[in-house]
Amino acid sequence: MPRNTYSPVYLIALGAFALGMASYVTAGLIPMIETAFSVPVAIAAQLVTAFTLAYGLGSPIFVALLPAHRQRAGLLFALGLFVLANAASALATNFTVLLIFRAIAGIGSGVYLATGIAASAALSRPEQRGKSIAVIMGGMASGTVLGVPLSLLLAERFGWASALWLVAALGLVALFGLLTRLPKLPAAQVASLKSKLAVLADRHVAVILLVSLLAAIASLGMYTFIAPLLAAPEYGAAIHSVTPYLWIWGIGGVLGSFLIGPLVDRVKGPVLTLWIMLILTGALFLLPVSASAGAWLVMLPIAIWGAVGWALQVPQNNELIKARELQGDGNLAIALNESALYLGSAIGAAVGGFLLLLQWPAWMLATSAGAVASLGAMLQLLNLRRQSSEGRYRVSVR
Repeated sequence: MPRNTYSPVYLIALGAFALGMASYVTAGLIPMIETAFSVPVAIAAQLVTAFTLAYGLGSPIFVALLPAHRQRAGLLFALGLFVLANAASALATNFTVLLIFRAIAGIGSGVYLATGIAASAALSRPEQRGKSIAVIMGGMASGTVLGVPLSLLLAERFGWASALWLVAALGLVALFGLLTRLPKLPAAQVASLKSKLAVLADRHVAVILLVSLLAAIASLGMYTFIAPLLAAPEYGAAIHSVTPYLWIWGIGGVLGSFLIGPLVDRVKGPVLTLWIMLILTGALFLLPVSASAGAWLVMLPIAIWGAVGWALQVPQNNELIKARELQGDGNLAIALNESALYLGSAIGAAVGGFLLLLQWPAWMLATSAGAVASLGAMLQLLNLRRQSSEGRYRVSVR
């Protein structure tokens, strides 16, 4: 990566840090918002739904509508919209208004991340593109793991709105920095909306998105139920609090996001994705076994699970950019990938909750998640063999 591109990429990562905070902090604020607006907890929880649905479903539409010669403006506008929506959320005195602005913040977040990843790739040499994407994803992971607890501590002291003010302030710092440091980005290939939507007919892209979906069902879906797993009667005598394990998962995610970068630039992306899916499968299958063996031992598969779960999106996004760069809609492919992640998380949480209603033991959730991850690994293996037979990739290190 040329020296003068370091600053813009890290500024984009700072915006991603704020995005990671915004994506998850609302769940922790629900009890305070419930009291502040005198609404039931079920209604307050719809703030999370509004953000995630707007992020996962709305952002691909807006990315598809972004003019090819306005990539820099689109990135800055999305970040500005994100900042304004979070500030307006903090100022809201009506719950419906707050709900609307959380949805607007979700759209800004999704468009910003997709265009930010594409921008960081455009600012980097091809052999260092993976590292740049890893910096962005590492920023988002850090915002989730480090930023959310910090903002919740702030909220406990100064009120729920202070957490959103912190998100807006960090986003504003990134925005001002990018206004001065972000160079003009290469124009994407001019294409009609109809031709952009052709990305969905690209078999290679479809397989990447399906692998991401299965990984999200397994990884993010299981994350929803890590507390009931560790609190199961067979483990409860040794494991009293889930908090340290959530931190271990998150720290693993931060490390995985940053450390995967150099590997993406050395190992073929589909090969790396296959290995990640295999490791994720093993870590999920080991969860109940290690939990029954000891409270300390279970931290190892949890850390590995967090690391590979977050790391996966670096080679996936890099591969999507390579697959669609000639068509000029790589940012749309990334937005669709983010949608797959949010959809997978929702499916995993819904199915896991249904299985618990059927009184399945918690350990079976982990093995079910491992089975879903193994399906993703098999799909990736089949995809890799197909590409190898077509001469597109060889299973080797560069």
